Amino acid sequence: MLVVIAVDARGEKHFLAIEDGVRESTQSWREVLLGLKSRGLSAPKLAIGDGAMGFWAALEEIYPGTRQQRCWVHKSGNVLNYLPKRTQPKAKKMLHDIWQAETREDAHHAFDLFIETFEAKYPKATECLIRDRDELLTFYDFPAQHWQSIRTSNPIESAFATIRHRTKRTKGCLSRDGMLHMMFKLGQCAEKSWRKLRGFAHLADVIQGVDFVNGIKPSTQDQAAA
Repeated sequence: MLVVIAVDARGEKHFLAIEDGVRESTQSWREVLLGLKSRGLSAPKLAIGDGAMGFWAALEEIYPGTRQQRCWVHKSGNVLNYLPKRTQPKAKKMLHDIWQAETREDAHHAFDLFIETFEAKYPKATECLIRDRDELLTFYDFPAQHWQSIRTSNPIESAFATIRHRTKRTKGCLSRDGMLHMMFKLGQCAEKSWRKLRGFAHLADVIQGVDFVNGIKPSTQDQAAA
């Protein structure tokens, strides 16, 4: 399933797309994004997702101006898969230190420390992390109140937990259209209990293109000096 959840200018979360596709191919994602564009979706300010290359390739084609943020939960899992189990607890703590850092500078320091610690013995793990370095730290340019929601793709993962539970039980019992209809209705039910985005008052600044520095909005004096 290819799923898109968005936050509007009022901070309210909505399902924009729940569609089936051929794995996570670029063509499948292209069709989803073109459908959203034809329905009137202007370029989002930020897109959050895992490392599925099909989505990012389609996004760069359809919405080239949208900033990109890679999901830290998925990236951490991918990196840890390249490490032996005895090393994973230490590596997990060091990865946590990167994306929980107060500033971009501190995050880069923790990032470099991770590379220096594991690169010699586990180059595939460090290559996996380095590959998306810039996209993993995009959230520092957005309000700190939003970080909890934009550093990972958990909003989609958590929303689909109950949907997965239901679809697994009915596997093979529904047609394609029936399955899509059921998932859509379950999504609508889940949507009713969603809370507004934390710090939604800052969305107006995001929409206007205000550049946040380590999650903080520059003062009027700082903006004038810049």
